[in-house]
Amino acid sequence: MASRIFSTILLWVIILGSLWFFGEHAAIVLLTLATTLTLHEFYQLIEKIGYRPFRWLGLTLSVAMTAGSFYYDNYSATNALPEALLVFGLLISFFAALGARETSARVEAICFTMMGLVAISFTLQYLIRILTLDTGAVGGLGLCLWVVATSKFCDVGALLTGMAIGKHKMSPSISAKKTWEGAVGGVLVSSGIGASIAFFASAYLPEFLTPLTAAIIAVPLAITTIVSDLIESAIKRRADSKDAGKLIPGIGGAFDLTDSLLLTAPVAFYVFSFLV
Repeated sequence: MASRIFSTILLWVIILGSLWFFGEHAAIVLLTLATTLTLHEFYQLIEKIGYRPFRWLGLTLSVAMTAGSFYYDNYSATNALPEALLVFGLLISFFAALGARETSARVEAICFTMMGLVAISFTLQYLIRILTLDTGAVGGLGLCLWVVATSKFCDVGALLTGMAIGKHKMSPSISAKKTWEGAVGGVLVSSGIGASIAFFASAYLPEFLTPLTAAIIAVPLAITTIVSDLIESAIKRRADSKDAGKLIPGIGGAFDLTDSLLLTAPVAFYVFSFLV
C-alpha cells in the first residue's frame, strides 16, 4: 500500500508539473506514451494466452492515432484520422494474416490486433478530443484533468471502502477483491472529488461544470470506470497474470493505470459535447 501511495503521488506530481511548464504539448506526449505502453502490455497479455497479434502495426497506428491526430488537424470537426487509421489497420492486418506463417491463428491475429486498437488507442484518444473541445475562454485541459481525477479517485475510493467494509463480492470470477460496498464508495468519492475540483478550480474549467453538475456527471462516469476496470481484470485473469506489467511500483503496468479510462474517456466526451 505504501508503494502504491508513493507511486500515485509521484505520478500526479509528474503530470501536473509537466502540464504546468509545457501545457497541451505535455498532455499529448504523456497520453501518447501511456496509450502506447498500455497497448504493448495488452499485446503481451494476448501472447500469454497463446495468440500473436501484429504488435508493431498496432503500436505504430496507436502513436499516429493520438499524437498524429492532434498535430494533423488539432481535432477539428472534420478530423476523421482515428477512424481512417482503424480502417487502414484492418486492411493491413488482412494482408499480414494472409502471409503469416502460423496459418492456424490468422483470424485471431487480426481480431486481437484490432481489439487493442479499438479498445485502447481509439478510446483513449477521446481524452485529446476533450482537450481540444471548444469550451470558450477556458481551454479543455482542465476538463481533461477533471475526467482523469474523478476516474482515478473512483479507484482509490473503491479500494479504501472495500478494505474497510467490503463484504459482498461484485464479480469473484473476475476480481476477487472488488465488492459492491467498494463500488458504492468509489462512486461517492468520485462524485465528491468532481464537485470539489469544480468548486476550487473553477477558473480552469468551463462555466457549465458547476459543483452540482460535476457531482452529477461524475456518477455515471464512475460507474463506467468500474466496468472498464473489470474488463481489464477479466483480460488479466484469462492470461493468468496478476498485473499487466511491473512498470509502476505498487500499481503494476501502464494498463493497470489507464484501464479505468478506456470507457470513461469516450463517455465523458459525448456528455461534455452535449453540454457545450
